[in-house]
Amino acid sequence: SKSGGVVLTSRRSLYVGGVAEECKNDATLRAAFLPFGPLKSVELPLDYSTGKHRGFCFVEYEDPEDAAEALDNMEGSELMGRVLNVSLAQPNQLAKAQQAGANNPHKAIWSSDEWFQQQQGQDGEEKEESKKAQANEAVETLKEKAAVRHL
Repeated sequence: SKSGGVVLTSRRSLYVGGVAEECKNDATLRAAFLPFGPLKSVELPLDYSTGKHRGFCFVEYEDPEDAAEALDNMEGSELMGRVLNVSLAQPNQLAKAQQAGANNPHKAIWSSDEWFQQQQGQDGEEKEESKKAQANEAVETLKEKAAVRHL
């Protein structure tokens, strides 16, 4: 097991943005990046709410020279009708992907983020308050209609 810092200093990991929605798994990405050298890993993070990938992936090469060649050749190239945005992966991107990938390689990066969970909780409370307000308005409207009928 290596740390994100080792991966970055070796310059073997690439961030690839602009991955087409039609790209259902990492096989297409492996095929596109394999010509530049042996791949160590390809990670395609999923969004669990939609069940689809999030439009980017990480490609890690065995050799930093292969990663550099892939970066030069694949940046701005087209794959499945989408233009790829290829750059060296940043330490925070790698750390989050590796942390998420430790338990499940397809786990969403933000799934263990406390802030996200807190936001979910706040939204839930706000939705409950909104539902109560709507219910109260409906009751008032019914009372008004009933009062009009009795006149």
